[in-house]
Parts: sequence; C-alpha cells; structure tokens
Amino acid sequence: MVSRLISHAIAAGLLSRSYRRAGTCGCQTAEGHIVRNPQPPHPSEWYHPSDTMKNTHFFPALTTLLLACTLVSTAQSQTEAAHSTVLHAARLLDIESGRILRPGEVLVQGERIVEVGSKVTHPAGAENIDLGDSTLLPGLIDVHVHLFLHPGAEDLQTVEESVPQRTILAILAARADLMAGFTAERDMGTEGAGSADTAVRNAIDQGLVPGPRLRISGNAVDILGGHEDANHYNPAQHVLSNASYANNPAELVTVIREQLKEGADFIKIYETGPDTIRDGRCSTIYQYTEAELKAAVEEAARTGKRVAVHATGEPGTLYAARAGVVSIDHANQLGDETMRLMREKQIFAVPTFTIFEYFSEHAASPEQAAHDRQMLDLHVPEFRKQLAAGVPMAVGSDVGQFPHGTQARELELMVKYGMTPLAALQADLLNGAKLLGWQGQIGELKPGYLADVIAVPGDPSQDITVLQKVSFVMKGGAVYRK
Repeated sequence: MVSRLISHAIAAGLLSRSYRRAGTCGCQTAEGHIVRNPQPPHPSEWYHPSDTMKNTHFFPALTTLLLACTLVSTAQSQTEAAHSTVLHAARLLDIESGRILRPGEVLVQGERIVEVGSKVTHPAGAENIDLGDSTLLPGLIDVHVHLFLHPGAEDLQTVEESVPQRTILAILAARADLMAGFTAERDMGTEGAGSADTAVRNAIDQGLVPGPRLRISGNAVDILGGHEDANHYNPAQHVLSNASYANNPAELVTVIREQLKEGADFIKIYETGPDTIRDGRCSTIYQYTEAELKAAVEEAARTGKRVAVHATGEPGTLYAARAGVVSIDHANQLGDETMRLMREKQIFAVPTFTIFEYFSEHAASPEQAAHDRQMLDLHVPEFRKQLAAGVPMAVGSDVGQFPHGTQARELELMVKYGMTPLAALQADLLNGAKLLGWQGQIGELKPGYLADVIAVPGDPSQDITVLQKVSFVMKGGAVYRK
C-alpha cells in the first residue's frame, strides 16, 4: 500500500526516485525494545497552502514519514510476539468511576490489557516500563478530525494540492495526532480527496505507518451550491466541490452506496449551510429535508452504518435528530425539541469549540474575526443549556485547519465552558468509544480491552491541561512514544 502511494507520489513529481528505498534504517535496540523515533517538524512547518511543492520543509517531512514506516513495522513485530509488558506509574485513572489508583499498573500481553491495579502480576521475562510521577489513562479519542486538511485556506488546498500529495500529508497528520496521545479518531471527510482516507486507514491497520485507529467517511455529502461547493470561483473554471453532490433521496442512496463501496465506515453529510448572526442569534439554512435525511439514514443502516451531520442550528438540527443520525457536529444552537430527541435517542453533540477559537484568532480580516468570535460567544451559553438538558456529549476538535497534534485544547475548552475535567474525559473516552462503535474495546483500562494507554504528568481529573503534555503513548500494546 505504502509502496503504491510512493509510486504515485513519484509519478506526480512529489518524490524523487531516490526516496524509493528510504526508511530502511532500524528503530530498534539490540534488546529488541521499541525506541522513540525522532520528532517530526511541527505540523505548521510541514506545509503551506500555496507553495507546498517549493517548501523546503516538505521533503524532511517525507523523510519522517518513511522513518515512521520503519517504526510502525518494529512496533508491529513487538505485538506479534505477544510478549508481556508491565506499565508502572504513580497514578492510574479509572475513567468510569473517577477513582485514582496510587500507584497504578497495567499488565499488557500482545495487544490486550490483561490486568489493572495498584499491583499486577509481573510474568517472568516481562518488559517493565516505569513512567515515574505520571498518570496512566486510556488513549484519547477525537471524533471530528480532518487528516487531509492543514492550516491555511481550505479551498486553495483542495485546488492546488494533488490527492497523492494530500495523502502523504494526511499520513503525517495521523502520526502527529498519535504522538499527541490520540489513539482513535473519526475522520470527517477528506474535503475533495475522495476515498483516499481508506488507504490511510488500511495502511495504519496493516502496520505500515503509525497512526490512530480510524473510522473514515471518504468524501462528505453536500448539495449543489451547498456548504462545501466552490461557490466563490468563476463558474467557467468548473472548480470541483470539496464534497460529493446529492440533491434528492435517490442521489443520496447512490452516493452512499458509492462511499461504502470505496471503504467508508460511516457517512458524513452537510446538513446546514453558511452561518449568519441575526438579532444576536445564530441563523443557518438547512440543506436536506427531514425525509431526505431519513432516506440517507435508512440506506446507511441497511449495511450497519451510521450517518453523522455537520449542523449548526435549526431547523436542520431538528431534521437530523428526527431522522436518527448518530451525531450532530458543531451543534451551535439546538431547540428544546431537538435536545429532547437527542437525549432520548442518545444522539451525540460534538461542540468543536477549538476550531471556532482558532478561526477567531486567525481570521483574514477584523470583520471576520469579530464574526467568528461572536459565533463562539453565542455557542457557550447554548452548550450549557445542552448540558443541563442531558444531551450526550462527545469530544471532537475539527483539527486540520489548525495544527494536528494540538487538539487536546478541545477538552480544555469544554471544561472552561461548563464541564468538570472528569466529565470531559468521560465524554471523550466513554462516549467517544460508543460513537466510534468500539465500546468494550477502547476508552477504559480494563482486562480484555485493547492496550491503548497514555501517560501524562499530574492528575487530569483535576487539571485537564496536562493532556497537552503526553509523555508516553501505547496503541495496541506497541509503544510509539516513551
């Protein structure tokens, strides 16, 4: 898979042929221990929207990618041996109860957790990793990411950068997220790169490159002239949309079948269009009727898949809740009936505060900055209403247009705007696992669960900001950061 990707990149002129055999150096000690590979450049240094091909940071990033391939191959061989590892730290956080164990230990065999407690069995020959004055907790989950986006103008990225180039950058973004402690993610649309995220997910699953466990949607679905269409370009240039067109129930069914054929794990639909502020309230137009969304939900459900929507306000959010989507992402403003349905049906709201904060601080003009800041300010009291109404929350940052690997900021903002640190962690880990369809597999440190474990200084149930300081990352029993 990776070799095919690199071949395509060479054909597209992104790599010279000298890169074909790169990445063969080892990342393993004589004792067979996994060692932390060199840190890549910061994501904001990897690439720029208009001159990636000329940017001198792009090629070191590609070298990092190839070295990362060696790292993940080594990590794969580590888990295949099904050897035992004992993790020891000053503390361990039980996410469900909020209880802190002092000290905390986790026994891992192969890719699974076998035992958890203050003192676990230490099998003969087990590798012992002492993480000192830190807290062990499950790997973090981000249910709203865009691996195929990076800081800069989104519309220009999709016009100027080829799909092979964007795929390479997506692999680097996945690695950055993993190193930041995010061991599972939901990629909410490639924004014009079609089903290229299928290749990224499969390469990670096959142990070819490092990255989080992924649920992927392929291209998102949108109407003609909708949220992701190329509305501000010369029509004679026929600039492509960043999503797949579907304008009625029949077209929705066709597009969904195509997405699933190409490997999508779920379907992402843009339900609302541009956001405006009227009389101090968020206002947005809907894109699909309730009947159209219901047709989409039913078609996805036919094959056991679910639909998530981008929706910021009424009536689109109500139509989505009635249709039975799995999550309403952004959810800036929800009516009482919508909140009631979301509570009853356990439809998750995903606030994505970080992207609104980032946009307000990096706007192209003072007027745009003021608009984005007002959107965030209006969202905060609505978020508190949703919490009070019992709307289930999950944690998604919308990372991509801000640097990958920095999205733990989302949990900080959810705490700042009304949640306790423990409640934010439970939304991230317990609800995130449910939303991704991996409940009982990830999100907790329990026997039988996949060994996705991170370590942070301090106590995240008291100080959520320590999640920005991840010092250890294990995914599926393989150590990626130490």
